[in-house]
Amino acid sequence: MTSINISVKKEAYDFLKDMKTKDKSFSDIILSFKKEQSSVMRFFGALKGIDWKEKEKSMKSLRESFNKRLQ
Repeated sequence: MTSINISVKKEAYDFLKDMKTKDKSFSDIILSFKKEQSSVMRFFGALKGIDWKEKEKSMKSLRESFNKRLQ
């Protein structure tokens, strides 16, 4: 395993240190962000088939009916 020294701001170090456990190294913590990013990417494009004009009309109607009940 190769070891490379890097410089990080104190704030970044404290953040990583807070996430670190006995079982995980700093490298493990940093690499976990790569896994999280790829898992979030699976949601890209999930809302592309929605008719947003129709959703906006529906939300406006809901707000109006809600406001009438409050008066």
